Parts: sequence; structure tokens; C-alpha cells
Amino acid sequence: MERKKPIILSGIQPSGQLCIANYIGAIKNWVDFQDDYDSIFLIVDMHALTVKQVPAELRKRCLSFLAQYIACGIDPQKSTIAIQSHIPQHAELTWVLNCITSLGELNRMTQFKDKSKKNESNINAGLFTYPILMAADILLYQADLVPVGADQKQHLELTRNLAQRFNHLYSDTFVVPEPYIPKFGARIMSLQDPTSKMSKSDKNENSLVALLDHPDVITKKIKRAVTDSGTEIRFDDKNPGISNLISLYSVLTKKSVSEVESHFEGKMYSALKIELAEVIVDTLKPIQQRYNEIMKDKNYLEGVLEAGAENAYYRARKTLSKVYRKIGFIAKK
Repeated sequence: MERKKPIILSGIQPSGQLCIANYIGAIKNWVDFQDDYDSIFLIVDMHALTVKQVPAELRKRCLSFLAQYIACGIDPQKSTIAIQSHIPQHAELTWVLNCITSLGELNRMTQFKDKSKKNESNINAGLFTYPILMAADILLYQADLVPVGADQKQHLELTRNLAQRFNHLYSDTFVVPEPYIPKFGARIMSLQDPTSKMSKSDKNENSLVALLDHPDVITKKIKRAVTDSGTEIRFDDKNPGISNLISLYSVLTKKSVSEVESHFEGKMYSALKIELAEVIVDTLKPIQQRYNEIMKDKNYLEGVLEAGAENAYYRARKTLSKVYRKIGFIAKK
């Protein structure tokens, strides 16, 4: 009997531009998951509504993100790729989980406080209950593992608490997910503020390298990257600017930090910037070529979304039917 693969789930909000940090921190790992895990990768467009969106642009970004997932190596034949809003059970389970989540738990979420500062003109209820929707995303598919960065650990802990609480109230229903920490990962920081992580939604486009940036744009952004007052190309927490560029070079060339330091020994910062720009351009070239091919084939994209939604819907409906039965709802005939 074939052993069932553990389920791993992750997703990205379709805002801003997918950038090199998303590729290194998430998508590159997703590609490696596909053979060993039952992989589900979502485009979480419902989460995007916590910030004001231009409808036409949101639709365009969702398709673009889908094509970028595939161009980076996510295989729809191996993995389930779906858009969150295509599966209504996300919203339905969120309401059930809302009713077993305390205000105190949500008040402790540091991301709400951080996001509220950035969106002072639109501090909405969705921003506050965002972690519950995230919990529904995970629990619907009975995910065993969820890759998490430092900023999402608190949300996953809430998800685990809600799963355990529901199981205690109504008997075993949800798998309690575990965090997945990649064997190797680098936190890529902003090119303009190396004390903050690189964000695909940064208003300063010079802070990030987008996956679809033209080679000339990439070169300019890397040349403008903030460095430090020293001259040695050495990885040191006291020099976050140059250390960030070393991290990028190390991950993309698969060379250790010490190998990178040896390679650039006695050279100027400009030498690292020139070579790093070339490495990024070479890394993104096949991704951009594949992306351009995929975007020309709308039927293919629609087919991927249809198959992904069908698979995800089946799984989600199975979980939600169990939840509804346990909480006392009458089954729909």
C-alpha cells in the first residue's frame, strides 16, 4: 500500500510584485516540495481585500502570479494550484472559526498593529480577523505542514490553537498543523533599507528586484543598493547592506558565505554588485521566458485554474461537511 504523502500548504497574497525574496524564501522551496509532499499552493486573493484594490488590476495580478508560479517550476500535474476565492468554503469555515476565537487572541496579533500603522485610512475588520481566514485556509485542507516565516509564526500558533479547541469541543476533526522550517533559507532584506525585509508591496521599487524586471532595471537597482561605510566584502551583522548582497549572491550561486568572501577578497563593493546583477539576470532569464510563453496561452491558464479549483473544492467540501455536521447544522439534501 502506497504511503500517503504529508500535505503541505502555502500561499501568497496577490499584491505588489513577486520579487526575488519571494522566490528564494518561498517559491524555490515549493518546487522542491512537489515530489515528497501533497502540495497545495494558493493565490490568496481574499486576503488582498484588506487593502483597497483596483478590481481590474487585482484580476490581472492573480493571473500573472499564477503564470509566475508555473514559470518558477510549480507543476500543475504534481501540485494543486488554486485561487482562494474560487473555493467558497474558505469564507464559510472562517465564520465558524470566528465564533470560537476570542477578541483577546486577535488583540495580541502583532501584524494587525503593524499593518494598521501602514493603513491608517483603512483599518477595517478584515485586517483584524485576517488570521482567522488564514487558519481556515490551512485547516480546510487538513495540512500537516505549513512553511512559515518569522512574521507568520504567531498566526500559525493561532491556527494550531483553533484546531485543538475545535477538536476538544466537537471531537477530532482537524489535523493540527506543524510549522515547516526549510533546511536552508536566507532572509532577503530591502535593497534600500537592509534592516527591513524585502517586500513585494514596497512603494519604493528600488527596494526590491521583481521577478519580471528587465535586466537593465535589475542592474540599476543592484548598483543603487545601500551598502555600508566599510570597504571589505565581509558578512557581518554590523554591516547589513553588504551582508544582504552577500546572502543573495550565496543563495543564487549555491556558494557558501565564506566562498563568496574569498571570491571577492581585495575587491570593491562595485565588483560584488556587478557580478550579483549578472547572477540575478541569469537566474530570472528562463523564468521570464517561460512566463511570457504561458501568458500568451489563456486557455492553458484557465485550465490550470479549473483543475486546481476542482481539486481544492473537493477537499474543502469534505472538511466543511464534517465541520457543519459536528456543530449541529442540518445537512443540505
